[in-house]
Amino acid sequence: MGTKESRQAAAGLLYRLIVVLVLTTLCGATGAQDKNRAPGFSVLPKNSKVVLMPTDIELFSISAGGVLEPKADWTEAANKYFKAALVEKKKSLGATTVELNERDADEVAEINTLHAALARSIAQHHFGMSALQLPTKEGKLDWSLGEAVRPVKEKSGADYALFSWIRDSYASGERVASMIVLALFGVGVPGGAQIGYASLVDLNTGQIVWFNRLLRQTGDLREPAKAAETLNSLLENFPGQQK
Repeated sequence: MGTKESRQAAAGLLYRLIVVLVLTTLCGATGAQDKNRAPGFSVLPKNSKVVLMPTDIELFSISAGGVLEPKADWTEAANKYFKAALVEKKKSLGATTVELNERDADEVAEINTLHAALARSIAQHHFGMSALQLPTKEGKLDWSLGEAVRPVKEKSGADYALFSWIRDSYASGERVASMIVLALFGVGVPGGAQIGYASLVDLNTGQIVWFNRLLRQTGDLREPAKAAETLNSLLENFPGQQK
């Protein structure tokens, strides 16, 4: 335990579980856009400052047998292209944006991990099938990171933080061949899936005031233009700033 191999295995297992959740809840994803905002929130207040948190990205290749294999080179390229797209996108977000320096980003890395865990819960219990929704939430986007975000505010001086998390997988040549052969026998085998979460967090309260998820079996982060398309899809209906 604790080795690079064991961490990769754990990450692969978690991703497989998420993919299963995606494939079983896609049918319940329609009509979710009216649920993107927390009660009482519509747009960013005038003169708001938003800190862009480092995106948590990892890419996988799917072997013929369905094993998810982390691809470091793909992940490195995806981080580069997605960050470039985000830098370009921030011009149209409708708010003043800032970024953490490398040292500060490292010091708050655990908050990114916390966000990922909470985002998975929101995707499952707020946007997922009705049977998985929590009665106590009454269908409202009512989730918070609490005091954990305080260091982000102190380091950035921002009012809000934009968190993003993406996992993407691609069928290998061998996997595609298996899919074709099995299809001849009437057996459907899934290929890759792109899963993303984006959250706008009020750094004064920790409340997630806007959330969006990306669940699809298309998309690509390994090319600049397609990475930009993924970003635009993930930030669809991002709240503008009050005039």
